[in-house]
Amino acid sequence: MTIDLPVDTDLLVLVTVLAAALWGAAAGALLPRAAYRFSAPSGEAWRERCPDGAHPVRGWLGRARCGQCGAGAAFHGPGTAALATVTALVCAALAAATGTRPELAVWLLLAPAGVLLAVVDLRVRRLPDPLTLPLAGAALVLLGLTALVPEHAGEWTTALLGALALGAGYFVLFLINPAGMGFGDVKLALTAGAVLGWYGWPTVMLGTFAGFLLGALYGGALVVARRAGRKTAIPFGPFLIAGAFLGVLAGAYAA
Repeated sequence: MTIDLPVDTDLLVLVTVLAAALWGAAAGALLPRAAYRFSAPSGEAWRERCPDGAHPVRGWLGRARCGQCGAGAAFHGPGTAALATVTALVCAALAAATGTRPELAVWLLLAPAGVLLAVVDLRVRRLPDPLTLPLAGAALVLLGLTALVPEHAGEWTTALLGALALGAGYFVLFLINPAGMGFGDVKLALTAGAVLGWYGWPTVMLGTFAGFLLGALYGGALVVARRAGRKTAIPFGPFLIAGAFLGVLAGAYAA
């Protein structure tokens, strides 16, 4: 004889959110060294030495700290606490929106990479190829596997078409104005289109619009503050990622 025990759904979601936040904090704490090494200006090789150039930086995960430099120059790159906090908040928000549906695992795996890309683009206006294209492939493969799991709330076909459509749209913008839209944004748009397309075309449009709106507001604020001119280029990757994040939240809540 089997006994069906009642499940407190709200408690399960709360536990999921807390677990996602812990995952995000742990993953974010490993990002500073990668953020430092990838934050090389366009055309330059990834950083292999500390800012003084005297000591090699080994590995890609962990704190951005040179153990051989003096106390004043030991730390470089973004702070561990800041990246851990941001990634934890992002993962917790995704868990709160998605609940216990299987696609949450995909969002939690992709989120730290999105935070890393946003940080690098803000620092040096560069989206590293070793992250952008593999991230798009990983998103489509993971979502394809998720589509085989019961209780998912999306469509892999739309995710694939969303990736192609958004990538093509950004490629057209790149051809029209290469000074205002980098090719790294085109490659990143493939991932954004995939995750937004999972929840359907309205989510693709919402996330895309949100990214452009956030970028326009940021650029306008810089102009008002006289920190940039009307033709000053800004890193668009963080806003593309933020738009995709907001779109996924909305799509997950509505699913």
